Amino acid sequence: MSDLPDLDRMTPDEAAAELERLALEMAGHDRRYYEDDAPTVTDAEYDALRRRNAEIEGRFPALVRPDSPSRKVGAAPAAKFAKIRHAVPMLSLDNAFSDEDVADFARRVRRFLGLGEDAPLAITAEPKIDGLSLSLRYEKGRLVSAATRGDGQVGEDVTANARTLDDIPARLVGFAPDVFEVRGEVYMTHADFAALNARLLAEAGGGEGEAAKAARQFANPRNAAAGSLRQKDAKVTRTRPLRFFAYAWGETSELPAATQSEVVAALQAMGFQTNTVPQFGGAEPLMRRLDTVDGLIDHYRRIEAARAGLGYDIDGVVYKVDDLDRQRELGFVSRAPRWAIAHKFSAEQATTTVEEIVINVGRTGKLAPLAKLTPVTVGGVVVSNVTLHNEDYVAGRDADGQPIRGGRDVRVGDTVVIQRAGDVIPQVVDVVIEKRPEGSEPFPYPDHCPICHSKAEREINPRTGRLDSVRRCTAAMTCPAQAKEGLKHFVSRNAFDIEGLGEKLVEALYDGELARQPADLFRLPFEPVKRLIEERALANRLENEAAEDAALAAEGKAPKKRGARKAYDYTKATQNLFDGIEARRTVALDRFVFALGIPEIGESSAKALAKHYDDVPHLLDGIAGAARQQPGEAWAELGALSRIGGKTFDRLMELSDERLGDGEFDPLRDDDLSLTSPQRVALRERYGEGEALRRAIGRAKAGAPGPDFLELTRDSDIGTVATLSLIHFFGEAHNREAVEALLAAGVSTTNERAAPPPASSPVMGKTVVFTGTLERMTRSQAKERAEALGAKVSGSVSKKTDLVVAGPGAGSKLADAQKHGVEVISEDDWLALVGEA
Repeated sequence: MSDLPDLDRMTPDEAAAELERLALEMAGHDRRYYEDDAPTVTDAEYDALRRRNAEIEGRFPALVRPDSPSRKVGAAPAAKFAKIRHAVPMLSLDNAFSDEDVADFARRVRRFLGLGEDAPLAITAEPKIDGLSLSLRYEKGRLVSAATRGDGQVGEDVTANARTLDDIPARLVGFAPDVFEVRGEVYMTHADFAALNARLLAEAGGGEGEAAKAARQFANPRNAAAGSLRQKDAKVTRTRPLRFFAYAWGETSELPAATQSEVVAALQAMGFQTNTVPQFGGAEPLMRRLDTVDGLIDHYRRIEAARAGLGYDIDGVVYKVDDLDRQRELGFVSRAPRWAIAHKFSAEQATTTVEEIVINVGRTGKLAPLAKLTPVTVGGVVVSNVTLHNEDYVAGRDADGQPIRGGRDVRVGDTVVIQRAGDVIPQVVDVVIEKRPEGSEPFPYPDHCPICHSKAEREINPRTGRLDSVRRCTAAMTCPAQAKEGLKHFVSRNAFDIEGLGEKLVEALYDGELARQPADLFRLPFEPVKRLIEERALANRLENEAAEDAALAAEGKAPKKRGARKAYDYTKATQNLFDGIEARRTVALDRFVFALGIPEIGESSAKALAKHYDDVPHLLDGIAGAARQQPGEAWAELGALSRIGGKTFDRLMELSDERLGDGEFDPLRDDDLSLTSPQRVALRERYGEGEALRRAIGRAKAGAPGPDFLELTRDSDIGTVATLSLIHFFGEAHNREAVEALLAAGVSTTNERAAPPPASSPVMGKTVVFTGTLERMTRSQAKERAEALGAKVSGSVSKKTDLVVAGPGAGSKLADAQKHGVEVISEDDWLALVGEA
């Protein structure tokens, strides 16, 4: 589909087409969320679709569809369960996303009830639990049935499963009317979620690959709670640490009170957990009765600030008119009550606490700071770690003590705001200084490697000519951390991609002295590896069982009784690993180069190198030739100067000696050079002007490189900095020896040079972005096909983007495309466009 016009310019035909698309897309999301417990978009992305649908329906009320999302709640019950029709429908809530939305809600309520601005209006505010909605039907005080929300009218019968939850009483305490339906949310705490995933991992055994094990685990507590309650076998549900919060009711023959807050307090007395009393060590109840909009918003802020410490997930605050007579008078509209609204948190942001800052060492020796956080769910994912990038970022200042853009001065104990948008890695977006603990000290960044204790230094960045923000261990591959990370990179998906050889097993092979360099992987001894796999599986199982028992002990429960485990065939598991290694003994040259982990050499650079050289020996000869013809320091420095691109650099090098010797010649003001203002600033700051600049250019010319060097630097996918990195890498004897050892171990390469792009194609010269889930091809296949047709594939959307191919779950990139007016098409449209429908 192409980018749709604004509402004011939308035609009825365009509106009808988009409403149809939204209905189909949201129905799919509803099915994945409510039935499969496996959503593919965040809450914020789903809410954006719902808002868009509502805006179009408001503009074109005659086009409202029978299957409109505005008329639906949830999804149809799954076929594996019997059905229960709700006597009172389980409706959804309208959402508020800003303080003004909350004020509008209060004004609508007052207007409907005929209340003036000064008339009293009590509204309750309570956390919105992120779990699975459940309705419990009690008759004369006894639990007779339990049903999920389903489509709001009919839910799934999960009575047997619900009876296994400790938080759901079989009989009500002190209240036994003929009919009383209690409604609330089934959820799972963060600690229970972690223990459950640990147990599922232990039960996966030692022979499965990392991907298979990960598939057995849940992505977040909400999915875990929903999947656990909706088990066909209630015995499985009994083993899952589920909890239940009560906050509402359905059909009743009698109510215990006349207000929302009083009925919820009565639910607590009946034997349910509610937010009318402090929970999990809190100082005060999270549900409050308030009289002003300012009071509601202030309580929203307090709950948001306390969110990370609750121990379970919430995704907003729910406001409800407290007086039940007024609720009945307000009634319902479409799929939601007029007397309630949910004030949602940003699905991409959450507040939590920095428990510890640790330093990891990467394969290039980078000392990478990582913040250990109190776990919090952000954008549907539980986040417990977040990168702090580098030394300057942690300190908030550069090496000269000057504040840096984006620096945070992060300290242990700080309260921080975490952000995660779409598929972006979580990051710290703010430090809440007013909550910083008294006596807090800046983090003492180490100047020695925490692994091998060698000196860690900050070098001059060849791109900027300034001190690098990254501190690196100087021990290179003699540092165990760098060696391990190098092996992990070597076997990773875009490198050798060895099946069954995950990061944990690589670490075990290194620690067991079975593989200290890549070549060792191709000459592993079978029996020692088998013993290692078996020992590792046992250790993992014991560790996970201990974690599970610790979580049970924290709740005052006895350790779980475990029966004998069936024997596992570790010979077969080991043979599968060896088969995976053997299958990768021959790889494409670009994968071989990328796997070496050469600084500045990514996938694109590795593919470019494979176009220049036939095989590894030719590559080594070519780099050696480039090393002999490499430029002087002055040439390299000027070529790597920030803001000076390849064309500008070439024009500088074409200046004649006569002009450079002319005292009247000023390169900064020469029209032929066409220097931009930022380029003039960069040259002036680095070299000065006038004679000083002319001499600098002359020195650079004198150190000009030879053709072997220029062959690589003039390739836009390689360039000067990457070429210098290649020369430095292969100039180290231990790196050359590692490559030669791979060849001696029988590793070989293929090099099917990419065919030149066709003279023309529908996407020739266009910049394309792929986003969301591609269902008929992998992301790598899509990229390769686009590049083969002469397109450039980018990872981000800008005004220069020509086309966005969006699959299910497309998030921020789709929003950027709409913002910039970029054409958006589906995967099927893309395949039709390139002739592969």
